Amino acid sequence: MRGLNTKALFALFASLVLAVALAACGDDDDDGGGGGGGETSLDLVIGDSLPLTGLLGPFGPPGQKAADLAGEQINAAIQEAGVDHTVEIVHEDNETDTQAAVQAGRKLAADGASCIAGAWASGDTIATAQSVTVREGILLISPASTADEITDLDDDGLVNRTSPPDRFQGPTLAEAISQDLGGGEVKTENIGAQNTPYGTGLAGTFADGWEALGGQVGQEVIYDTDQPSYNSEAGQITSGNPDAIVIIDYPEPFDKVAPALERTGNWDPTIAWGTDGVYDTGTAEAMGDILEGMRGTFPGVPEGRPASEAFDQLFEESEPRDVSRQAFDAQNFDAVVTCYLAAVAAGSAEGADMAAEVQDLTSPGGDKYTWQQLPEAIEALQNGDDIDYVGASGEVDINEDGDATSEVYDVYQFKGGAVPVIDELPVVVPE
Repeated sequence: MRGLNTKALFALFASLVLAVALAACGDDDDDGGGGGGGETSLDLVIGDSLPLTGLLGPFGPPGQKAADLAGEQINAAIQEAGVDHTVEIVHEDNETDTQAAVQAGRKLAADGASCIAGAWASGDTIATAQSVTVREGILLISPASTADEITDLDDDGLVNRTSPPDRFQGPTLAEAISQDLGGGEVKTENIGAQNTPYGTGLAGTFADGWEALGGQVGQEVIYDTDQPSYNSEAGQITSGNPDAIVIIDYPEPFDKVAPALERTGNWDPTIAWGTDGVYDTGTAEAMGDILEGMRGTFPGVPEGRPASEAFDQLFEESEPRDVSRQAFDAQNFDAVVTCYLAAVAAGSAEGADMAAEVQDLTSPGGDKYTWQQLPEAIEALQNGDDIDYVGASGEVDINEDGDATSEVYDVYQFKGGAVPVIDELPVVVPE
């Protein structure tokens, strides 16, 4: 009997050891934040919250086209790689309105989205994050929200963006204007900005950069986006004979602000500069000579990069042909692709698991894979390899705060009813 009891105890002990070992292996497989996705089945819904209407309406259709192109590239890569993944892109119009953006976020969450590309206006992204995505554990990657306020959100790492924050655009724009004016002696700049996190935040970072270069701010005029008239504000913006003027706005209400500036009789568009929200071909066509010669900056696409040029060709050759390139469309393409690659890296379609992978797969240190090499990127991530995604907008390099840190700024100019890009600037990172 003692021999039988010993054998039984030994068998029981061996079974327990095996069970613990198997459980430990299971825990490793279920932990999506570890970067060893493996050949996991994925059923992923990616939401796209974008402004098809409202103040940023001109940016919406190109952004939607870019998201759909990303979805097509992802599904083609899935088929080529032979993996058991399904990816669906679902769009919602956030109307460039905080309440509508929150509703769009809730609708996308109800549709099963565990990652959302969007929103676009910074205030809309903040509201969506605080009211929907952080609570629901949904990864959010904005292609266009640049307000610095987003960096410090209490978001458990769930809020990211593929466009750089305004603490980069402010000093970059200041440097560009200073060089245009020849630097040296003190120059005076007047600022007109919309009363939103984007407008007031960028006005502040620009003013800091301008003053650091020895310039001074004459007038800083903050205005609401729904005013019936901007005559008074326009008078202040153009007063005092400034050396340059900066306008921080969206296509709406800039379509009302610009005529008010001209009515002052003191408006000279050749000394005026805008920011990313002012860049719009529709505005150029509608405003004509009012804006002729005005320049500005927006997060751009590196000139001469094969992946960026390939995206430009893909966009131009794809339907709908009547939708043309716009600021932030490449960044929206990259936001959608990053959603998918994060799921592959995590081996999970859970938002929190995916969020844990975003920084690693977009930052230096791993082997570079462009959006044209998605099948190979899938294989590498399933093998547990570290990759560095190179997108349509260039090197994304999202840091631990969720901010893109490796970009260029394009310089645009209103000219002959169009808005061509005339130069490219490296990002000025403040110390």
